[in-house]
Amino acid sequence: MNEELVREALRAVKYPGFSRDIVSFGLVREIQIAGADVRIQLAVTTADAKVARQIHDESLRAAEALPGVASVQVKVDVQSPAAPAGMPGPTTIEGIRHVIAIASGKGGVGKSTVAANLALALTEAGHRTGICDCDIYGPSIALMFGGSERPTADEENRILPIERYGVALMSMGFLLDDGSPAVLRGPMVTRYTQQFLRQVAWGTLDYLILDLPPGTGDIQLTVVQSVVLSGAIIVTTPQEVALIDARKASAMFAKTNVPVLGIVENMSCFLCPGDGKRYDIFGSGGGAREAARLQVPLLGEIPIESLVRESGDTGRPAVASHPQSAAAAAFRDIAKKVVAGSTGEKAGKESLS
Repeated sequence: MNEELVREALRAVKYPGFSRDIVSFGLVREIQIAGADVRIQLAVTTADAKVARQIHDESLRAAEALPGVASVQVKVDVQSPAAPAGMPGPTTIEGIRHVIAIASGKGGVGKSTVAANLALALTEAGHRTGICDCDIYGPSIALMFGGSERPTADEENRILPIERYGVALMSMGFLLDDGSPAVLRGPMVTRYTQQFLRQVAWGTLDYLILDLPPGTGDIQLTVVQSVVLSGAIIVTTPQEVALIDARKASAMFAKTNVPVLGIVENMSCFLCPGDGKRYDIFGSGGGAREAARLQVPLLGEIPIESLVRESGDTGRPAVASHPQSAAAAAFRDIAKKVVAGSTGEKAGKESLS
């Protein structure tokens, strides 16, 4: 038994969400061997305790599998990530228990539809819920909830959110006239995003759902660098062209130490109302394969139903307007899994051993 054999065994341990191993990432700080006893010291920078625990457990199993090993001790020093230069680092939003980002790598996969119906399903289950529409250029939440009034301010000059179906809402769609574009440069977009997150009187919420724009640009970086997220949900459709972009979104969250709570496959299939036959219009199994690759749950598969589109267009999301539909049932199931899987890990330093 020697150090090189142990190090080689640890090359089988991948950093969660990446194809690279913990040795190539430089996480192995020290290996000590005393006869048949092995002691491994690791250092991990992450805000997600589950990442550190997974690395600890897989490293322990890898070393214990080596022939001639009697005992293994793995210690992981966990340090919260440092804030970027000039940034104070992510902080919580007062009164909000969980902040969950709904993201996608590309547009057109139904991310806002998922955000709207997930929020309604959470509210229906008794959780105080709000939605912050972070898509400044292409806001959808105001239309999907049928809101047209302008927000007002309280005595502390905080914006009062609009409420629909028991959900607190804030969107650029409430501030723009119909058809008016948001012609804004990057710094202004960042400022509006911060205002929606910090200067809205959200009150006490169990869940604040962030409907992010597609991609991995300024708004996404503003959110992950300024707000402590309980996790992110990646929305995709089954076909490979959508999955490619979904991987980019999940990689962004991995690099910024935000846990991915799971994958939602939207437009999963079409069930013919006449005979119930299933048609996989956009392919099949893409969401499940991506969830397996990321080692995260497949939270749900949303079927294609015209009522989902019609409900969003008329300001009455499917969970409220068609509660008996297959799509509404899928959104409720997703909400249950989100409640079970959401976390609120506190930043700080700890040790796993």
